[in-house]
Amino acid sequence: MQKEAVIPSRPARRYLSENFQVETWATLQPLLDELLEREISNATDLEGWMRDLSEVEAVLSEETAWRYIRMNIDTTNEEYAKAFDFMVTEIDPKAAPYSDKFNKKLVDSPFCKDLDTQKYSIFLRALQMQIKLYRQESIPVFTALQQLQQKYGAITGAMSIEHEGQKLTLQMANSFLKDTDRELRKAIYETVNEARLEKSKELDELFTELIRLRDKVAKQAGYANYRDFKLDALGRFDYTAEDCFTFHKAIEAECVALNNKVDEARKKSLGLETLKPFDTDVDPSGKAGLKPFKNEQELIRLSIEAFRRIRPYYGDCLDTMNAMGHLDLGSRLGKAPGGFNYPLYEIGVPFIFMNSVGSLRDLITMVHEGGHAVHSFLSKDLEITGFKNLPSEVAELASMSMELISIDQWDVFFDNETDLKRAKKEHLEKIMATLPWIATIDAFQHWVYENPTHSEDERAENWLRISSRFGSKVVDWTGYEKAKTFQWQKQLHLYEVPFYYIEYAIAQLGAIAVWRNYRANPSKALDQYEAALKLGYTEPIGKIYATAGIKFSFSQEYVHELMEFVWEEYQKL
Repeated sequence: MQKEAVIPSRPARRYLSENFQVETWATLQPLLDELLEREISNATDLEGWMRDLSEVEAVLSEETAWRYIRMNIDTTNEEYAKAFDFMVTEIDPKAAPYSDKFNKKLVDSPFCKDLDTQKYSIFLRALQMQIKLYRQESIPVFTALQQLQQKYGAITGAMSIEHEGQKLTLQMANSFLKDTDRELRKAIYETVNEARLEKSKELDELFTELIRLRDKVAKQAGYANYRDFKLDALGRFDYTAEDCFTFHKAIEAECVALNNKVDEARKKSLGLETLKPFDTDVDPSGKAGLKPFKNEQELIRLSIEAFRRIRPYYGDCLDTMNAMGHLDLGSRLGKAPGGFNYPLYEIGVPFIFMNSVGSLRDLITMVHEGGHAVHSFLSKDLEITGFKNLPSEVAELASMSMELISIDQWDVFFDNETDLKRAKKEHLEKIMATLPWIATIDAFQHWVYENPTHSEDERAENWLRISSRFGSKVVDWTGYEKAKTFQWQKQLHLYEVPFYYIEYAIAQLGAIAVWRNYRANPSKALDQYEAALKLGYTEPIGKIYATAGIKFSFSQEYVHELMEFVWEEYQKL
């Protein structure tokens, strides 16, 4: 008999009143003033002050989170959009100067030196970087950026096509690219492209404006370009832009050839003279696309079962989220595209948002976001919010490792061994293809922000140059040149979270290494995985990876070693 989900209560507040809500600036400002003016007499006072400030940050973060979640769930609801807009236009700009003053109050305190160095060194390092980057004059620019970034979701979320009298989101339409009828795939692909290209000019202009404002922020902070500013803002203490370029070269050398092999085999299996972009998702043996679940509720139920099989605690995490209404997984018109796990720092139970249509990709998205969710649960009891502000190289290690750790439990989604093998094979193909795509997007961003005054034609030209380095040498784009030129516009990260992408490749390598450990000794690998996730961000990335039992490396030798392991696993299928 399955036990009932445990629904946690919000921890008792120590500073804010239990009924405090962020409704107006006037309700928040006196609390921030008190924290700013409070007398601190010793290190104990300072730690108490830090915990009180952390509580305020958690409440503010969670309020923003819920407004963002609701807005994404229904992009047509003007009230939701206004509620989120209120946070980014009224609360955040007024709170930002306080954040800078709080940072300075802490690092300038004579008692800061008496804090536990081991415990707070990573946290204090991040605060010092925030102080370095903060500029009062940048606040309105950041506000403008946040508002502009929302436009991408609104534009793409409204895209749809008509098929057989039915209106489909692009996510729904893309599921037809797995159909065995090549003419149908071609027709759907072209119709989706038409929908995207109708908005390509608007998305180009939006990106140009985002680049202009981001460059302005960088120059205000004294940086040569936004790339250098953003790498510091992201807390890239453990590697440099040059390391990224080294990584790009390693991926180009070790992954592109593997993908060409996969594409050649696909072309041969499908009996095609030329492999077109609409042929890359269909099963090479000519079988219909995999359908691992029928609907949203089945996806939830089967995911919980798969996670429980790995370790019961992981399934309990998803079960709790489901019981609390913290899962919104189905694709609907008016819902923003994409998927995310949003941590909720006060309650400690995150929210998963995605757009499932019944595909294998949806299954992978679910176990990916589920990995983030388990991470949130494992790190929720860390003392202050700052310890939970994870670098993406750590956050994505949790999620991508879960994709591979869970792979042996995917039989809960498939009735027969043939489909299960197909699913595993498709996922490993996707990993081999994803690394070059990430390198493409990252290299493109480096060029974009090193050359911020480029024209739209120059942007297209350089996108094609960079994508040719990492793209398939087998897929034939003849007749779809314009679609290839604007292919980058599908990547949400470019618009909403610039430079947050190479971390996926770094974490993907780490996840492969975790999976290799799991293959050798499942129990030990999971113990190391959990030990790493419980650290939150209280240690350098290299130490967190070492705790997980893996290396933090960009070398071609390491990429070769891990891709060789993936290729061996792939060939077994």
